[in-house]
This record gives sequence, C-alpha cells and structure tokens, in this order.
Amino acid sequence: MAGSSHGHGHTPAAWTGVIISFIGFCVAGAFMVMAQPVGFWAGMVLILGGAVVGGIMRAMGLGQDPKPLKVAGAPAAATREPAGVES
Repeated sequence: MAGSSHGHGHTPAAWTGVIISFIGFCVAGAFMVMAQPVGFWAGMVLILGGAVVGGIMRAMGLGQDPKPLKVAGAPAAATREPAGVES
C-alpha cells in the first residue's frame, strides 16, 4: 500500500490548498465557539477558497501529473522503450 501513494500530495498546489483550507477550518471553529456567525461563514469561505486555489494551481501545472486509470480485466498495454533508446 505504501508504494501506491508515492508522491501523493507532494506538490505546491496540494500544499497551498490544504494550508488555506486548514486556516479556514481553524477560523470557522474559533468563531463557532465564540457564537459569531459572520466569522464562521468567513472561515467556510476560506475552506472553499483553498479548494479553488489548489485547483487553479493544478491547472497551471503545479500539481501532480494525471496517471492513466487501470481497469481490472483490461489487457496490459505493450511496453515501449523511451524515445532515443536503441536496443
């Protein structure tokens, strides 16, 4: 299982989105305890903002490259040598 998550989330887009969302979670939690609805909703907006910023950064190329999906029962694709390598 450890090998299947190699590199998962180790990108600037992921880190930025999670940090912004975590700050929003802390803000919303603090204002919920203080019974301040406006501050709570401001924190909720920050949480959603973290998702938006992470998505924009991923679209800009700062996220993880998408990998092809593996379908169970599908034949394996023929392996090819990298370009420029001769046998």
